[in-house]
Amino acid sequence: MASSLTFFDWTIIALYLSGVVGAGIILSRKQSSDLQDYFLGGNQMSSWVVMFSVIATTQSAATFLGGPDYGYRGDYTYLGSFVGSAMAAVFVAKYLVPRFYALKVTTVYELLAVRYGANAKRAAGAMYLVGRIFANGSRLYMAALAVAMMLFFDVSPQSVMIATLLITIISIGITLIGGIRSVIWSDFGQFIVYFGAAIIALISLWFQLSLSPSEVLEALSNTPEGDNKLVLFDFSTDFGKPFTFWAIITGVFLLNLGNFGLDQDTTQRLLTCRDAKSSGRALVLSTLVAVPIVFVFVTIGQLLYLFYDRPDLAIADGSGDVLREFSGEKITVFMAYILSEMPPGVRGLATAGVVAAAISTMTSGLNAMSSVVVGDFYQPWREANSPASPHHYVIAGRWGMLLFAFLLSAMAVLCFFWQRYTNMPLLEFALSVMAFAYAGLIGVFFTAIFTNRGSTLSIIAALVCGFLVILFQQSYIVDSLGLPGSFKALSFPWQLMIGVFISAVICLLGNNTTDRALAPPNT
Repeated sequence: MASSLTFFDWTIIALYLSGVVGAGIILSRKQSSDLQDYFLGGNQMSSWVVMFSVIATTQSAATFLGGPDYGYRGDYTYLGSFVGSAMAAVFVAKYLVPRFYALKVTTVYELLAVRYGANAKRAAGAMYLVGRIFANGSRLYMAALAVAMMLFFDVSPQSVMIATLLITIISIGITLIGGIRSVIWSDFGQFIVYFGAAIIALISLWFQLSLSPSEVLEALSNTPEGDNKLVLFDFSTDFGKPFTFWAIITGVFLLNLGNFGLDQDTTQRLLTCRDAKSSGRALVLSTLVAVPIVFVFVTIGQLLYLFYDRPDLAIADGSGDVLREFSGEKITVFMAYILSEMPPGVRGLATAGVVAAAISTMTSGLNAMSSVVVGDFYQPWREANSPASPHHYVIAGRWGMLLFAFLLSAMAVLCFFWQRYTNMPLLEFALSVMAFAYAGLIGVFFTAIFTNRGSTLSIIAALVCGFLVILFQQSYIVDSLGLPGSFKALSFPWQLMIGVFISAVICLLGNNTTDRALAPPNT
């Protein structure tokens, strides 16, 4: 397929990238003097901008491509998962955020040091790093799919690898120059761009279909396959479906609990607020604001279904042709529409939105992962042997981000083959890989906060076992080891439930003889 991006489109994309770089230069004028400033912005960030940064962190490329993909393949049950998100946000705002602020931590894993000591904190931090490489690597892979189609009009391994490298280089520049301030403001700007692009795409698609609202609703509620694509809550007991109502209030709730409260990638942003109240407000509002955002992306997928799979209804000429040109790569259905059907100029704006989602995916993790390595590992070791200046640790943090940029790029390439082996929808794939770290972390923090049990040894065992429980439920492992097919039959919320339960039981077996109370602050 020949290039469908005009000179006007490329000009818009270039202006966007110039704006991102310019904003980073402005933010870099205020140099970070220490770790508190570099990783937490001096606790001076406004709750409203943190709210949008949390949204950009938890969505980005996963929602930009995965939301339309889910709507195209299925229904609105993913939108119904906001119930689990809201439950988790309230829980974290009430029980975890006040503790983080009372202890004045830089990373959430310092909370375990209060109860069990430094080794427990490092074990949790290490598991976070492993899990975040998995999770952000999968999101980077999806972002690379979009950029590869934009540049090369295919999603071959070579194209995806080159796209991954380009995203990584741009993201490193944004992240290094201004610390968490640069990341948060960059997240905000990129959110505006990629959500604005989604609105433009939705309007463009609606007018191309030339269908009345009643015709759209009728076509989606009664498909030729006999499905109702307007279902919001699925009350069935099919454990293979990821977004049934029962999965939402159990496994999806736990997934968001881990994401909001135990994942430094998100909680670092919450800790940049002035106090616990502002932080909790930003978190809860982010889950509420996310509802209409997710609705837009899933609705795009629903309309793409009518556009490509219902030529008897779609008015637009050439409807359905573009997907066949991409060898059945329906995971990129939204990008296929952007590049082939949207008018020049508008196409450039939408493509800039793809780039924004891609960059937000990468920058969201680099600063957080580096803060854990420096704050929980390098700084304690260095201070015990040869104390250094605060600025030294800022430099160390930048080197840490370079290391993780390489690791995330490698994981993105691995995800290219992993996702194709499972043939899992993009959104489900992105969420499922998060369970690897969360299974152990949730079990450990549950024990630490709500019981008097646990020890450093049982924490380490629980983290490792939680990871292994999720690993042995993956299709490739099940097939390679010849395990029963039932091991891979559960969707990721139920896999996570099993992992959390086993890790919590293992952690409870420990008895901390030097127990220190982890009581909530008086608020």
